[in-house]
Amino acid sequence: MRIYFLIAGLLVLAACQQKSGQETVVNETSNETVTAAEESGIKGIHRDNKGTAAPDATFDDPDGKPVKLGAFKGKPLLVNLWATWCAPCVKELPTLDRLAKEGGVQVLAVSQDSGPHPSVVAFLQSHQIATLKPYQDSNMSLTGALGPDTVLPTTILFDANGREVWRYVGDFDWASPEAARLLSEAAVAKTAG
Repeated sequence: MRIYFLIAGLLVLAACQQKSGQETVVNETSNETVTAAEESGIKGIHRDNKGTAAPDATFDDPDGKPVKLGAFKGKPLLVNLWATWCAPCVKELPTLDRLAKEGGVQVLAVSQDSGPHPSVVAFLQSHQIATLKPYQDSNMSLTGALGPDTVLPTTILFDANGREVWRYVGDFDWASPEAARLLSEAAVAKTAG
């Protein structure tokens, strides 16, 4: 089991060191945004797990009590896996905070830091992240349940029924029109499911 966490940690570190700049092109056939990183299979939108139920893994809520993603069913949920030491993660936090403040979708930013919970709280406060709550997955149980290829940052959209719609690997501007278009897919998934 230790080797699994070591490998997962190395994958996370490698992903955080990816360049955050990206060239965006719209694929006219599918009308989806395509980046050079997407073509390489690392950064961008991924739909391989579409329709998969949210894992039953436990992580800590802002009060340090165990919680599962199933507790958030009933409204679309955007789960962002991040860490204080991951520069692309920190770069996108303000846009996630703005999205959470708007309230159109539930946003959970789940820290993967293994340090004490108060350090995550202090980090969010020092970066003026006011709306996102300090959820933490210090044992990486949620990350492990989402798949061994999960790297940071990874953001996963679940529909109101707790089914995965897509995941975005890498940092992203969650306050952008493109983000709004992607997030609207949760409503479509709800009516189709």
